[in-house]
Formats: sequence, structure tokens, C-alpha cells
Amino acid sequence: MRRFALVLLVAFSTPLLMGASDSVFPSIRTRTMNQADRDELDAISAYLNSIVTLKGGFVQIAPTGEMSEGTFYLSKPGKLRFEYNPPVPTLLVADGRTVAVANRQLRTIDSYPLFETPLSLILDKRIDIRHSPQFVSMQHQQGSVVVNMRSNQAHSKANITLVFAEPVYELRRWTVLDNQGLATTVALRDLQPGATLADSLFVLPTKAMFGPKR
Repeated sequence: MRRFALVLLVAFSTPLLMGASDSVFPSIRTRTMNQADRDELDAISAYLNSIVTLKGGFVQIAPTGEMSEGTFYLSKPGKLRFEYNPPVPTLLVADGRTVAVANRQLRTIDSYPLFETPLSLILDKRIDIRHSPQFVSMQHQQGSVVVNMRSNQAHSKANITLVFAEPVYELRRWTVLDNQGLATTVALRDLQPGATLADSLFVLPTKAMFGPKR
């Protein structure tokens, strides 16, 4: 069950593309982008920078086809909360400095420094995809623009894709590869930009949330 939340973090800094196919995520392109490409990436960055708070639902599809759902809350910079619907016992919270993954069933909480995760792709106060060392390439598919990224500069291939609707840009989904080269997709829906979000949503979970042992 822990994998449900970890896939949102792209398994952090672990080697991700062992055995993955270039047909899934491309290698770094050497061609020079044209002006239209640069303008589109700048427009997508402007859209992401316009987001201060965001609320919505999500559907996560595992490599096995198993689906899980829930609600997410985002407040920039650096704050995120993913609540999975039962029976998934996972809660993920980022408070701007730390990411905590709580598992109610196992009664565990795992914590990671936010800066060691790729969450900056959507949580940074200022995002500039075109000049980011994480940017790999972009392409268009059926009314969407697909931005291929890598979780850190150690990777020569993309291991994250962000899919945006166009011409009115909106983040629709992302796909990540794990260390076996298996893809997991998170699709967003019912987005509410500018939602009023309580600070309490981004308080890191503690073991007190589990209550007394039975």
C-alpha cells in the first residue's frame, strides 16, 4: 500500500529507469527548440505560476491496472496533501519543508526532506520549465501538450510526464516510471484553482492520528 503515495514522489532519488523503454519516455533531445516551442513552455510555466491554491480529485492507475481515488489539496509554495479513499490507508502531506507518508493500517509515518523529491515540479513558487535542468522534451498528442521531465540531473532520460490541456492550459495528469520501468498514472479532475484551504490541511501527521492500539 505504501507504493500508492510514493509514486507521487517518483520514489524520490532512487534510480528509476532501469530497463525502461525509450518509447515510453524519450531520451534527452539534442535538437534546438523553435520559437513556438519556447513560447508554449513559457505559457505553461505562467499557468503553473498562476496557481496559488488548488483542490481537486484524483484517480491513480497502477501498472497492474488497479485504481485508487481521493482528494488532493495544494498550496504554494511547497504544501500538498493527498487523501486516498478507503480502503487505501495512505495519507501524504508536505508542509513546505518535509513530506510525510502515513499508513493507518501499518501505523507508520515515513518522512523525507521536500527538496530531495521532485515535487518542486509543481510546488515551487516560481517555475520555469524551459530553463529547468529537469526538462527533457515536449510533444503534442490529441489536443494536449506533453512535457517530459526527469526527477534529477543524474538521469539521461525522462521519468516523469506532465500532460496539459491546450490551448487553455490545465494540468490533467502525470505518469511516472518506477525502478522496474513500470508506469503509474495520476489523473486530476474537478480542479478548483483559488480554493480556500485551511492551514490545518498541511500539518504533518503524527502517530497520535492512529489512536490507541486495539
